[in-house]
Amino acid sequence: MSARLRVVVDPHFRAMDEIFTSADRATLHELVDVVWGLDRPMPRADFLREVADADAVVFGRWRYGAEALDATTPRLRALLEVAGGHEHADLDYDRCLDRGIAVGSCAPAFGPTVSEMALALALSSMRGVTQADRLMRRGSEQWLHDGNEGNTSLHGASVGFVGCGRISVHLQQLLEPFRVKVLGYDPPISDEVLLSRGIVPASLETIMADARVVFVLAAPTASNHGLISRRLLRILTPDQTLVLLSRARLVDFEALVELVAQRRFRAAIDVYPDEPLDPSHPVRALDWAVLAPHLAGAMPAALLEIGRMVVVDLQALAQGRRPTAMQYLTPENRAGLVQESTVHRNLGGSTETPATPRSADLGFTELQK
Repeated sequence: MSARLRVVVDPHFRAMDEIFTSADRATLHELVDVVWGLDRPMPRADFLREVADADAVVFGRWRYGAEALDATTPRLRALLEVAGGHEHADLDYDRCLDRGIAVGSCAPAFGPTVSEMALALALSSMRGVTQADRLMRRGSEQWLHDGNEGNTSLHGASVGFVGCGRISVHLQQLLEPFRVKVLGYDPPISDEVLLSRGIVPASLETIMADARVVFVLAAPTASNHGLISRRLLRILTPDQTLVLLSRARLVDFEALVELVAQRRFRAAIDVYPDEPLDPSHPVRALDWAVLAPHLAGAMPAALLEIGRMVVVDLQALAQGRRPTAMQYLTPENRAGLVQESTVHRNLGGSTETPATPRSADLGFTELQK
């Protein structure tokens, strides 16, 4: 019988009970020798000592420095991140690939919940739900046809995906009853693949001109900062909605706020340049915007899916099989998956780099296997 795997488990900023059910946690301890396995961050000195004899590492933040891989041996087979994306600035992804270390991300855990939120935001914006709610509470609502002036329907509409990874797969399934036409922009994915999924390949200009609702799903890479520029935003019209789900940096956010304030188009927004958002930020005053405080992925069921994937992939490693539950980096997908960590978050008194993707589609090919 082969020796048990020795796994460093340092999920901080996440908590063990947040990502592991009691059953999965018991399985984890039955399956491998767990080193650390606590909610508080593992001291760097302890990590560097323990990782020398580790077969795998489960981590929330790569807080150990770029040189931490120097402390590892050929015994190290996998690095499994539980934050939400390949966005750890001090982790040398290329070196991991060169050494054959499997680098997995929990991003697929968030696909169903993010796509659900995408649909909710789109419908709320298009049908004027939150605006009607505000008016009702003030006693200034308009009824029936008058109240629906300017609202639009999703049924039979054209929708656009900016980023066609796995989140778009889940979203496309939710959109099927509405019989929409789907336009997609995702340069790394071939037209043939998009067409096989029932997505019409389209330029950004075409999507902005023709889609009644535009879903921004691609998360940040070095090349897509400001991808949705002021020029593209100005193409949108008052009967269109832009749904921003991945990272705010993909859009000229200042232009978005300015144009929505002018009622040039509607917006539904779940991510912001800085989080938490400044109480005085002008986006808060937009009548034509539906706002949520980065809620799309952070659902309990999604977080527990992370732990399930970790256990499944550690079982595969223990049995000498290739892990597949998480999203694994390859030389072919590296450029589209490794993200830039640019959003500043100060939640609960701590300063952190981005946590929950929606991924969001990570890069353009975010959640594609």
